[in-house]
Amino acid sequence: MTKPLMARATAVWLVDNTTLTFKQVADFCGMHELEVQGIADGDVAGGVKGFDPVANNQLDQIEIQKGEKDPLYKLKLKFNAAAVGEEKRRGPRYTPLSKRQDRPAAILWLVKFHPELSDGQISKLVGTTKPTIQQIRERTHWNIANIAPVDPVALGLCRQSELDAAVQVAVKKKAAEGSVMSDDERRKLVSTQTSLGMAPDARIPDAIAGFSLSPKEEKPADYSDADSFFNLPQGDDDDEDDDDQLVR
Repeated sequence: MTKPLMARATAVWLVDNTTLTFKQVADFCGMHELEVQGIADGDVAGGVKGFDPVANNQLDQIEIQKGEKDPLYKLKLKFNAAAVGEEKRRGPRYTPLSKRQDRPAAILWLVKFHPELSDGQISKLVGTTKPTIQQIRERTHWNIANIAPVDPVALGLCRQSELDAAVQVAVKKKAAEGSVMSDDERRKLVSTQTSLGMAPDARIPDAIAGFSLSPKEEKPADYSDADSFFNLPQGDDDDEDDDDQLVR
């Protein structure tokens, strides 16, 4: 641990209950000095209740006394044996219970409109697991028939900047791999706002699919043979025979 628990609330307590400088409080709480000054002025952390680091076993009182005597002294966070070996948690982000039911819709949207994103990227964006993403991709999810794609930004599962950053990483990765993308894939490798503003592709109705809309070219008649050029309609010989019989 490099900063105390509830750092902002701790800073509020130190500002209200000690004569430490803004920089000393900022360094101890992992904040910017101007932010601590804003707390003192009442512009920042309004309504935040102070959190006593001494009573909560995060700071010794003697450290505060040393800091008040020497403005250049840096407060030392109290050693906590229980925190040894603790690392930042890896894996999907935490998703509130009220929004977990929206994750399949967000996954389907990402799979449909940003197929370049890897399962790992989607997992970090919406806080889900890779097996769930695979089920959505393969349409084997138990509720796939009732899932409609919805933008995860609109659902509040991730920020627009996070989605755009993930897309740009996918673009660079494809470029580094040297893979050939189709025009449709290249058009999708853009930000969400740009992709949503694009006009949909023209689609030929199923009823006329397979038919050509261009006029059919007719093969010109072949008059190279004299007999075919002077070919008379059938039945003329019969008419002449009938006329001879009437004259006789």
